Amino acid sequence: MEQPTGDNLPAARVLPGVDMPDAEAAADAQASAAAAASALTADDRPLRDMLRIAAPVVVAMTSFTVMQAVDKLMVSRIGPDPIYVGAQGNGGLASWVPLSIVVGTINVINTYVSQNLGNKTPERAPQYAWSGVWIAVLAWLPLLLYAALMEPMFLWLGHDPARAAMEASYGRPLVIASVITLSARGFSQFFYGMHMPGVVLVAELGANLTNFVLNSIFIYGPVAPAASGIGVLDGWYGLTSSTAQSLGIPRMGVRGAAMGTVCATVVELAIPMAVFLSPRFNRLYNTRAAWKPSLKPIKDILRIGWPGGLMFGNEMICWGFFMVYLVGEFGEFHSNAGWIAHQWMSLSFMPAVGISVAITAVVGKCMGARRPDLAARRAWLGLALAAGYMATMGLLFVVFREPMVRFFISGQTPPDDARQIIEVGTSFMIAAATFQLFDGIAMSLSGALRGAGDTVWVGVVTVVLSWTVIVGGGLALVRFAPSLGSVGPWIAASAYIVLLAVVCLYRFLSGEWKHIRLVDPLGGVAHG
Repeated sequence: MEQPTGDNLPAARVLPGVDMPDAEAAADAQASAAAAASALTADDRPLRDMLRIAAPVVVAMTSFTVMQAVDKLMVSRIGPDPIYVGAQGNGGLASWVPLSIVVGTINVINTYVSQNLGNKTPERAPQYAWSGVWIAVLAWLPLLLYAALMEPMFLWLGHDPARAAMEASYGRPLVIASVITLSARGFSQFFYGMHMPGVVLVAELGANLTNFVLNSIFIYGPVAPAASGIGVLDGWYGLTSSTAQSLGIPRMGVRGAAMGTVCATVVELAIPMAVFLSPRFNRLYNTRAAWKPSLKPIKDILRIGWPGGLMFGNEMICWGFFMVYLVGEFGEFHSNAGWIAHQWMSLSFMPAVGISVAITAVVGKCMGARRPDLAARRAWLGLALAAGYMATMGLLFVVFREPMVRFFISGQTPPDDARQIIEVGTSFMIAAATFQLFDGIAMSLSGALRGAGDTVWVGVVTVVLSWTVIVGGGLALVRFAPSLGSVGPWIAASAYIVLLAVVCLYRFLSGEWKHIRLVDPLGGVAHG
């Protein structure tokens, strides 16, 4: 477990009505304050400093996507019918769209925490973590109604009753447990902002292990999946099937994958919350006393977080329309192929998202210390890392497109069906490869702007571009270029990512973000 030492914990100040930290904790904090100040004034090891923060964030972010990929891979082994992968994909997307609005909003907890870290007032950070929990609770109430309406929504979209029920069986439990998911995201952003991503990394690894173990029991129940030819894996499934039989756990199928994910999310919240409430953290930052709802930090989060929520939620809606309607209307094979390509796309860009989160934390700390010049240098460094990585992934998408698609196809799938899915899926992989580099640029620079508190302009422009290019452009290509088939919407999606990268670059180069002040020198929150 990552310990709060060194550069991670600058000096704690005493708040009105808050007890003074003990002498040992205060000494630790004062020593780390000097290290933090030195790190901000010396720019001789920027790559090492960036990687120190980015590496565990990348692993943690990738870990979350791996959890979804494991769900998809394991449900593909339920049986030869290719419906399971599409049902899990549609149900997962339907559950994530409303959650993404809240996640996009509370992501700015990272911004406030990191800027207070750079401002040497980290004792003000816990109130933002707790405010994330209260926002999650408030959002949870309307989400429960949405969970009840999920199956009718799929029926309204034209899905047959059996498919709609299966999709809702995966999505509904995830929405019902959303208060846990959203609270976990809030605490994750706190630790990212404190430059302690190792805490989140441990939580994500624990969650993935929990997800795999419980998926094996809940999805297949007492009936093990068909033999894979891998001795260790087949032996594992033999063990889990006998466990399910002895415990009386039935075969849940797609719903079982959701139940495993929900239990994993509990682990994802429990670990960072345990560190957050630990005696040492409480002595340094009084984390336990900040739990009471406070309007001011909630307003701060909503004030600069709403564009991120709008942008994130809107993108999910547009991508949902893209996957479920534009691509899905071409049939089950196209839907399955689309979700396979989308899964690889998610696995590829999550490390870039992790770099973006690290850039937010680094830029936020530099801006809190009134060093926009250093913030700009660190942003460009992060962009180089993300762009280089994403360009490499684009190349791999092209070279290994067929085995990558085949990986998510069950060996029991009829050869003709598998051939059609591979044929469509490989064309999708090529389309996705074309925008990998630009996706890295857009995510890096949007992370830098978020760290400075510049969220409104990019958020609004993203909404406009997504509706005009992904939705409008996708519909236009389906209607006016029918020869392109289901590849047409993917071309529109590629154009959107390229334009978004150009927009983010323009905004960053404008330098407007350098003049934003969220935290004043005395540790208050600046407005204006």
